[in-house]
Amino acid sequence: MLPRAAALAPGASPGPGRLSPPPAGFEEEEPRGRAMASGGAENIPRRAEAAGPQAEAAEEPEGGSRRWGAQHAGARELAELYSPVAGVITADFLSGLFHWGADTWGSVELPIVGKAFIRPFREHHIDPTAITRHDFIETNGDNCFMTLVPLANMAYKFVSFSPEALYETCPWECYVFALIIFITMTNQIHKWSHTYFGLPRWVIFLQDWHVILPRKHHRIHHVSPHETYFCITTGWLNYPLEKIRFWRCLENIIQGVTGEKPRADDMKWAQKIK
Repeated sequence: MLPRAAALAPGASPGPGRLSPPPAGFEEEEPRGRAMASGGAENIPRRAEAAGPQAEAAEEPEGGSRRWGAQHAGARELAELYSPVAGVITADFLSGLFHWGADTWGSVELPIVGKAFIRPFREHHIDPTAITRHDFIETNGDNCFMTLVPLANMAYKFVSFSPEALYETCPWECYVFALIIFITMTNQIHKWSHTYFGLPRWVIFLQDWHVILPRKHHRIHHVSPHETYFCITTGWLNYPLEKIRFWRCLENIIQGVTGEKPRADDMKWAQKIK
């Protein structure tokens, strides 16, 4: 069979159903599917490499902050804003937990712990205003001593860490700082809640706006048998913990495991004083 170009005489027109030969210098285009299978596959990695930096730049907004996760600018701002509040709430809960434990369990006759920690709580229920006659050292000395180490650790970080490292740990340090400050001030706040004369105006303002433990709020705890409203830093958690019966559930669990009755020693102490 003759080639397509030689099948026709020069100058003759092709017949019906016949194709004219391609002009000189024409190169037939390779089918698209075949081109993709051969050369197209080689171009894909090159395009991906060329678009890689642009794609990565498009994923991160200007300034280098991420759009999601803990390093997101909005997440960090929220953490820095609410971490001090979380520290205050934690301090309030810890004050309630310690207060509940000293009021509910143990005995004054226990060695060391009985006289140092439990007896003041028993006496406080007999004479709630006795705390108002304590000086600053007697009122706050124990709590200040407990917070010395974490405060010293924070001061060391502040003078030794780089600004970048301090920025990364800022929400956590704000949480710890608020926790430490309110733990330190818990006994003083408790003392103010029993003081009805001569309080500074700013203390009354903080009590009225429930920033610290209000006087009327704390009276609820001093109704016998002293089984509720144990949080004495701000008192924010007293109502929700009472609503879910948090302390009662803990007492039932401990009584079921140990057989000890809650506040048994507190009742004996009150009868003994009377």
